[in-house]
Amino acid sequence: MQAQAKVVQTAPKKPKKNMTIHLLAGGVAGCCEALTCHPLDTIKVRLQLRGERAGKLSGLTGAAAQAANARAKANFVQVGMQIVQKEGFFSLYKGLGAVMAGIIPKMAIRFSSFEAYKDILADSTTGPTSSVRIFIAGLGAGITESVLVVTPMDIIKIRLQAQKHSMTDPLDVPKYRNAPHCAYLMVKEEGFGSLYKGLVLTSLRQATNQAANFTVYSFLKSKLETAQGNGKPLPAYQHLLMVSFWCLWPLFNAPIDIIKTRIQKNPSKDKGWNRFVQVTSGILKNEGWRAFYKGTTPRVLRIAPGQAITFMVYEKVEKWMIEFSKTFSANYS
Repeated sequence: MQAQAKVVQTAPKKPKKNMTIHLLAGGVAGCCEALTCHPLDTIKVRLQLRGERAGKLSGLTGAAAQAANARAKANFVQVGMQIVQKEGFFSLYKGLGAVMAGIIPKMAIRFSSFEAYKDILADSTTGPTSSVRIFIAGLGAGITESVLVVTPMDIIKIRLQAQKHSMTDPLDVPKYRNAPHCAYLMVKEEGFGSLYKGLVLTSLRQATNQAANFTVYSFLKSKLETAQGNGKPLPAYQHLLMVSFWCLWPLFNAPIDIIKTRIQKNPSKDKGWNRFVQVTSGILKNEGWRAFYKGTTPRVLRIAPGQAITFMVYEKVEKWMIEFSKTFSANYS
């Protein structure tokens, strides 16, 4: 008998992706998200830092104790109003310079590295990337952006947001005047390594965030595109609806975020595990376990619309740039 040759079917080869498009689309999406949601991030940081001096303030009495107690019980709306009243409206945007300086490379690295990891992990025979591979690609993207951009950006942002100075009084000069000045003083006084305090916690937060984000987003996008059945891009409102589930994600990694914020805010000679234990035990001793969820409300209100804006703008800009690239190539090739 003549042996029958086995025919191995392989997925059709996809056109090579233009990483420049992912870089630029991610950068534009990040800028839109930062400009829209930064005030909520400032309020979140203030709430997370609010109880770190609880042990020192326990001996206060009289009016001072009442004032401290009132500040400790203020909700996120009241904290926002206090910032505006005492420091000026634009104080809600403290640290925005650091965010804007880092947001373009952050988002560009996030989307481009995700696409790169996804291509590396893709099955050459079946073509589409499975949910497990997308999850791993999201983990890689989160770690990559943490090491290259997010950790230094976060620590500078937090140092600027933590300063309680009035932006309406020119004589009220803070220690850190802006993002470059903050970075310069930190390196000068604490060493270059100070820009990478909390790297492990930041990487853990970003990796879990992006793994969940990309996995669920890719799944929902695929299902909606199949249901739509016309081969056209999904409308913008569907991108907004797809990320509504992210309002629950901060509940899972809130303790990581608050410990990271406390570590990054204050200079300390303690490093690594010792600093982690010191901060964690201090929170439990002085504030109780509920303190690990401080700032959750503004963080929820920031993350859900922020991710919606990011993915919606990314998809739109990517589409426009691909169309422009095709038109340009057709006219000038």
